[in-house]
Amino acid sequence: MNEQAHRRPPKPYRRPKKDPVRILAFEALRAVDERDAYANLVLPPLLKKAREKDDFDARDAALATELVYGTLRRQGTYDAIISACIDRPLREVDPPVLDVLALGAHQLLGTRIPTHAAVSASVELARVVLGDGRARFVNAVLRKISQDDLDTWLERVAPPYEDDAEDHLAVVHSHPRWVVSALWDSLGGPRAGIEDLLDADNERPEVTLVARPGRSTTGELLDVLGEESGLPGRWSPYAVRLAEGGEPGAIEAVRDGRAGVQDEGSQLVAIALANAPLDGPDERWLDGCAGPGGKAALLGALAAQRGASLLASEKQPHRARLVERALAGNPGPYQVIAADGTRPPWREGSFDRVLVDVPCTGLGALRRRPEARWRRRPEDLEGFAPLQRGLLREALKAVRVGGVVGYATCSPHLAETRVVVDDVLKGRGGEAVEAELVDARPLMPGVPALGDGPDVQLWPHLHGTDAMYLALLRRTA
Repeated sequence: MNEQAHRRPPKPYRRPKKDPVRILAFEALRAVDERDAYANLVLPPLLKKAREKDDFDARDAALATELVYGTLRRQGTYDAIISACIDRPLREVDPPVLDVLALGAHQLLGTRIPTHAAVSASVELARVVLGDGRARFVNAVLRKISQDDLDTWLERVAPPYEDDAEDHLAVVHSHPRWVVSALWDSLGGPRAGIEDLLDADNERPEVTLVARPGRSTTGELLDVLGEESGLPGRWSPYAVRLAEGGEPGAIEAVRDGRAGVQDEGSQLVAIALANAPLDGPDERWLDGCAGPGGKAALLGALAAQRGASLLASEKQPHRARLVERALAGNPGPYQVIAADGTRPPWREGSFDRVLVDVPCTGLGALRRRPEARWRRRPEDLEGFAPLQRGLLREALKAVRVGGVVGYATCSPHLAETRVVVDDVLKGRGGEAVEAELVDARPLMPGVPALGDGPDVQLWPHLHGTDAMYLALLRRTA
């Protein structure tokens, strides 16, 4: 018998199976990488389009969402593990290949998907979006990863805590080292606290609604949601928390603007400013950085109950339109303008209350925008610094003597919070405005662990909110 007879016939070519869930997750990750998009903006339209097809149901949408957000949150950890399984620097691997590998690593190490299913589904995805050649590379790497669980891998790829605490936490909790350092500086305290915070950053945040006062109530929202789908807020009297899987857009009060989606920390900031004690009139309020409109809508509703008016100012015209939409139907007088808060069109001393929720790095909302942790750089702080100081300085000029300014950021970084306030109060780098700090803690009744004051820093692991910062300042001259 000759050699030809012993030769096995070649396997027939098999078309790769197209898995709509994993293809959608891959497309979302590519958009985040290629276009600097945010997953919370990219994913909803992709899911909507997929749902229009009969073969994509709610379970598919939930899995796609978990794959995208889980992969982005744990990207740093998965990169370290993938790097240990390949024979070249990670930067030499094509980004689309890395996305497929990270999706596979998350299924293997971060979900309950069986190992064989996670590997085979990822390899099939690679065949569809990368081709057979690179699919073989994906298969080899994922089979290496599948040999150990996450804890075993972390012991292997993370430096010991005793040798380099910040690098250890960066790898184990999937945050850039500089972010770990900055958060720890702001939080203070021992290892347990920073680990709890980093863990909270990697948890899926609750969806929280706000019942805009005078327009809807928490009772109305809870009645619509029912006991299984809605819970009262922890701290804000206007908050309702949605159970997992709840759909805000299905609630009539949200659709018509009487209620909205708003983190409880954001609500607390607006409420604290609205309730800060004043001497004299309380008639004119200003939101100086109003986009996209959540705080402005709550402030507008609170102002209307007191017969006060709200001016909502936003520099970017497209964001000003979002503010108009959020305020539409507000029962009290309000106006929305597109204006630069550092060169304002209003006269000094025009307002009784002013809020400036300034542009920042967004390090306080990493639960919601996990990709921001990989996109931000330490030098971004220098870019925001002049703007933050300029906005606070002009806000203090805009308020009358005896009026109150709320300086807020969705970042706990000290360079964006206390350092900014201190510099403006002491006239560093610009004209000094006479003002004094007001203790914000009594204006958040029932909220624990608010620190030594007079400013307030909220935390995901302590309060279940974004890491919002608030300083209240009263103009004295």
